[in-house]
Amino acid sequence: MSGRPADKRAGFARWLAAKDCSDCWKAARDADTESKEEWLAAKRASEQEAALAWAKQFDMPQLEGPEKALDWGERSRHQLMTAAHTALVVEGSWDEADWAELEEKARSIMRAGWWIDQREAEGTDVLELLDAATEADRGTDNPFR
Repeated sequence: MSGRPADKRAGFARWLAAKDCSDCWKAARDADTESKEEWLAAKRASEQEAALAWAKQFDMPQLEGPEKALDWGERSRHQLMTAAHTALVVEGSWDEADWAELEEKARSIMRAGWWIDQREAEGTDVLELLDAATEADRGTDNPFR
């Protein structure tokens, strides 16, 4: 406090009284980080479970790629395809035959990284994205994988 001008000390003291000390602030921050991490892990587990159930229900193939990308790719595929179904079928003018054709195209994309790269795309763009996918994004019969 001695480093502050005399007319600023009282206000600074009031401000400090309302704050946690450094040790308390760090402890609260660390506890909050742990709860966020727990919440995120639970959310990811729930999303992963939903993605795997969806993939099984709609006969989607197992994705390929680095081990650490597989779960993320599954979640990304599920979220993008769900968004596409809502935009194109539920809210749009597509019928089930149109959707079945899009699903078949989606089954051909087996590279997890492709789905991760498209994770922020709009559901209405899925058909265009699937058409633009390269052979490197498709199944295991590609000799360059």
